[in-house]
Amino acid sequence: MDKKEKPVFVTGDRPTGKLHIGHLVGSLKTRVEMQDSGKYQSYIFIADMQALTDNAKNPEKIRESIMEVALDYLSVGVDPQKSTIFIQSQVPQLNELTVIFLNLVTLSRLQRNPTVKNEIKEKGFKDSIPVGFLVYPISQTADTTAFNATLLPVGEDQNPMTEQGREIVRTFNAIYGDTLVESTNVLPNKKDSMRLPGTDGKAKMSKSMNNCIYLSDTPEEIKTKVMGMFTDPNHIKVEMPGETENNTVFVYLRALATDEDIRQFAPEFETLKSLENQYRKGGVGDVKIKKLLLSIIEKILTPIREKRHYYEEHIDEVIKILEDGCEKARSVAQETLSKVRKAMGIEYFKDNALKKYYLETKKNK
Repeated sequence: MDKKEKPVFVTGDRPTGKLHIGHLVGSLKTRVEMQDSGKYQSYIFIADMQALTDNAKNPEKIRESIMEVALDYLSVGVDPQKSTIFIQSQVPQLNELTVIFLNLVTLSRLQRNPTVKNEIKEKGFKDSIPVGFLVYPISQTADTTAFNATLLPVGEDQNPMTEQGREIVRTFNAIYGDTLVESTNVLPNKKDSMRLPGTDGKAKMSKSMNNCIYLSDTPEEIKTKVMGMFTDPNHIKVEMPGETENNTVFVYLRALATDEDIRQFAPEFETLKSLENQYRKGGVGDVKIKKLLLSIIEKILTPIREKRHYYEEHIDEVIKILEDGCEKARSVAQETLSKVRKAMGIEYFKDNALKKYYLETKKNK
């Protein structure tokens, strides 16, 4: 299949700190698998403009995090030979698309977006909502349509955002003709991977809540975090029955462990299901399941950590990857923007368009 005929996927992350294991199971793993399949064109970006929507008074945080996210991307297997890696702010065409799309969405529709509403509440904005934050779904639509994306590897919490994006695409096409491409989400296969909780058992792993296991954490840091994780508060003694459904350690095990991992690190159980059954009956201690989880996380993160170390020692190579990716992204986004402007009839000085509009109007009066 010719490269131009391959479907496109677009995805990105806000640079507000290093990426964590929730990002890995929620989206990073999926995008690397899709990239390596050879079936897609992939655009993976660092969403610094979106990060500024609620960090405009602390831009240093964003600047300091851009390289951290780039290093995390490369360490998990995002390959610049297979994917275009770029920084959002370095593609100004995205800003113009955002402004165009602003006119296609009502304020009330933005305020009804469940993800936006939830994040406004979490961040305590109340009546002081930055406009840029409120229009986040519109900016996101510009990011995806600019590259003609049909697939979006995202976490479950992004469903309301991408649905609003599809509404914008349909509205634009209904007014100006079939110009933009509609996209669909690609969610993680495992239910527990869709929204990995924090190590404190809270609903979401979040950098701001300091309840994350970062991809770049040292073995010592990971051990401290895993051994301090919440389990079943009523599972006081080993012989007592325990709950696995809302047990943070088992949620992580369901998201991360394979049966091969269980056979390797807890061979007496063979499968995760049999371990869960035994825990529910009683006879399995919390320390045991935490040590099992620790072994599995270390198995996953050790090669990631090693690859990250290589790129940390070759920062100029990382900078070149980003520069090349930004240049390519600008070129592709400009093609889409030109199509959009043409469809809207606002390329006034191309092919004498403005003169033609004037003469046509005068003739019809």
